[in-house]
Amino acid sequence: MTLSEIQSLVQNDIQAVDQLILKRLASDVVLINQIGHYIINSGGKRLRPLLVLLSARACGYQGTDHRLMAAVIEFIHTSTLLHDDVVDESDTRRGNKTANNVWGNAASVLVGDFLYSRSFEMMVEPGNIRIMQVMSQATNVIAEGEVLQLLNCHDAGTTQERYMEVIHRKTAKLFEAATQMGPILANKPELETAFTNYGRHLGAAFQLIDDVLDYTADEAELGKNVGDDLAEGKPTLPLIYSLKNGSDEEKAIIRRAIESEGADLLKEVTEIIKRSGAIDYTKHIAQQEAELAKKALTPLSESALKTALCALADLAVSRSH
Repeated sequence: MTLSEIQSLVQNDIQAVDQLILKRLASDVVLINQIGHYIINSGGKRLRPLLVLLSARACGYQGTDHRLMAAVIEFIHTSTLLHDDVVDESDTRRGNKTANNVWGNAASVLVGDFLYSRSFEMMVEPGNIRIMQVMSQATNVIAEGEVLQLLNCHDAGTTQERYMEVIHRKTAKLFEAATQMGPILANKPELETAFTNYGRHLGAAFQLIDDVLDYTADEAELGKNVGDDLAEGKPTLPLIYSLKNGSDEEKAIIRRAIESEGADLLKEVTEIIKRSGAIDYTKHIAQQEAELAKKALTPLSESALKTALCALADLAVSRSH
């Protein structure tokens, strides 16, 4: 299935979520409206809200609160992007200038805070304590992941285990929360573990491929500067693998790149990564995560929606941007 075919299964829900996002983004403060609309409408995949919609429908949910929670997930994701771009000093995202590049760091951080707090206003509306438990824990774990990533920056001693912990906290946790909404809203606690595991493994696969694309993608298609992770001193899995398996000379170059000279050594490091087999290795780990995601859905009855969720796991690995 293509992404468009998957989206067509919940097209009415997607349109309703888009309208809900615009409505709940509104504020009396003009700058919040400007930055909020800028980042929300900047061409994101909207994958996380799509996961909420598909998961809820796959569990047989017939109400409308899944649309509200899809918007909540998108607001939380957007707030993390605003904060990330400030921390990483990024100037491009999805082919556009970042909000902090246009309005400055202070405005971006504060509007990110607004989106976080607005999401919490919205998530209490279904009156479901389990939703609150999952979402409040998720936002806390994501924050921990951000701090762990910060600690790993410029640390050439970062292991694969430490790296995987960061992506499980920083990226996969929101995927996990998104897919958990389905069984929670449908009042099917017996399926919650299955959807939790599906989201966790899907999110890990997605991030692993993101890290591959940072060294292999076409810059225009990727929508950001290729090599950004290296320039920021982030030891992602392709770097960690190359550092472990390269020659002494190659290891020295990668170590220098991670610790201080990333942007200057991008071409050399990219060539080392490609020679070392790091790209194939990272793709292999991503494929393993995708297979675990699909396997997690075994307890779910067969349906077009289950097929779509499995197809998303395949697309997470095969995508080019």
